[in-house]
Amino acid sequence: MIDFKCDFRKLISAEELDERVATTRHFVARAQQDDFGGWVDLPTNYDKDEFARIKASATQINSDSDYLVCIGIGGSYLGHRAVIEALGGERGRTKILYAGNSLSARGLEKVIKQIGDADFSVNVISKSGTTTEPAVAFRVFKKLLIDKYGEEGAAKRIYATTDANKGALHDEAVAKDYVTFVVPDNIGGRYSVLTGVGLLAIAAAGIDIDRLMDGAEEERTALISDGGKAAEYAVLRNVMLEKGYDIEVLANFEPNFMYFNEWWKQLFGESEGKENKGIFPASVIYSTDLHSMGQYMQEGRRALFETFVEVASDYTGVPVPSSDENLDGLQYLEGREVDSICKVATQATREAHAAGGVPVMRIIIPEVDERSLGALIYFFEMSCALSAFTLGVNPFNQPGVEAYKTRMFELLGKPGYNK
Repeated sequence: MIDFKCDFRKLISAEELDERVATTRHFVARAQQDDFGGWVDLPTNYDKDEFARIKASATQINSDSDYLVCIGIGGSYLGHRAVIEALGGERGRTKILYAGNSLSARGLEKVIKQIGDADFSVNVISKSGTTTEPAVAFRVFKKLLIDKYGEEGAAKRIYATTDANKGALHDEAVAKDYVTFVVPDNIGGRYSVLTGVGLLAIAAAGIDIDRLMDGAEEERTALISDGGKAAEYAVLRNVMLEKGYDIEVLANFEPNFMYFNEWWKQLFGESEGKENKGIFPASVIYSTDLHSMGQYMQEGRRALFETFVEVASDYTGVPVPSSDENLDGLQYLEGREVDSICKVATQATREAHAAGGVPVMRIIIPEVDERSLGALIYFFEMSCALSAFTLGVNPFNQPGVEAYKTRMFELLGKPGYNK
C-alpha cells in the first residue's frame, strides 16, 4: 500500500542495496521476539474484546460529552492527535482537547476556558499514573468533574488507560470503578497508537478504527514477508548517515499533518538517539515553510536529507476562480484545481532541492484516509525498528528521558530525591 521511491544511484549500487536490505530480514524476527515487540503483530493480534469496549465507550462519550479531554504526554497523546488532525479533525459532537503534555498553566487554563459550562469527560493515559505532567493535569480535571457532577458522576466520565495490573492510576481506577483500557506491557508508548492508548480518542472523534487497523494489517502483511519498502527506507537512511547526512527532514504539503510529523519525530528520535548515535529528525510543512526554511533547504549546510510524504490521489472541488481583471496574474491557473497546483509545487520543490545537493526520498500514500494512515503508521514503526537495529541501538528503550525528571524532582524537593 505504501510506495517508496529514491534515486539511490549516487549513494549505493543496486546490488549493495539488495544485499543490505536482505540483512534486515532477521531484524524483523528480532523485533517480534523482543519484550517490547508486541506492535509487530498487533494489527492482526489485538484484543478484540477491548476493541469492542473502546467503540462502546466512544459511543457513550459521544452521547454525553461535548468535549473529551485526553491527558497524556509523548506517545500517550501524539499518535492519536496525529491521526485525528491528519484526517481533518472530529466528525461528530465530541471535540477532543489535550492536557498533561506540558507544565504550562496557561495551556491548562486555555482548555478549562474552552470547556466552560459544557459537558465533558476525561481519558487519562499513563502506565504508572505518576508521570508529573499528566498527573498534575489529571488532578485539575478530576476536581472539575467532581465539582460539576459529584464523585459518582465524575467516576462515570473518567476513562483510564493504564497498566493492566499495577500502578497508581490502575489502583485508583479499580477503587473508583473507572472504565479502563490497557497500556500493553509489550508495546512502548511511541509504538502504541493502535492500542487502547490511541484508539479511544480516535473512535470518540468519529473516525473508523476498523479501517485504521485494516490499513495497518495490509501493510504488515506486505512488510513481514520480505521487509519490502520499509527495509529500503531503513537501509537508505543509514547510508545517508554514513555519507555525512545526519539530519532527516520529513516534508509534506498538508498542514493537517503537523502532528503526524511530531509523532514521527518522537518515534525516530527516541528510538535512535542514544549512545551518541542517530539521525536527528526534523520536519517542515510546505509550501508554508518554503517561505521560512526554503532558503536553508536550498543552499544551507549540506548535512541533511529530505523525505517527502506525498498523496497519490487527487483532491477535487477547489478550483481557482476566474477574474476579468487578472490583477494577480493568475489567469493561466483559472479553472485548475488547487490540489493539482500543489502537486506541481511538490515536484518542483523536490527537484530544486535535489539539484541543490539535498538527497531526496519519497513515501507515497494512496489517500488521506483511515486505511492509508494505518498503513503509514505501521510502515514508519517497522522502518524505525529496522533502522535502529541497523545502527546498532535498541529501538525500544529511552534511558535518557529520565535525566531531566531526576533533576526536576531534586529541585522540587520530591521525597527520596536529594538536591
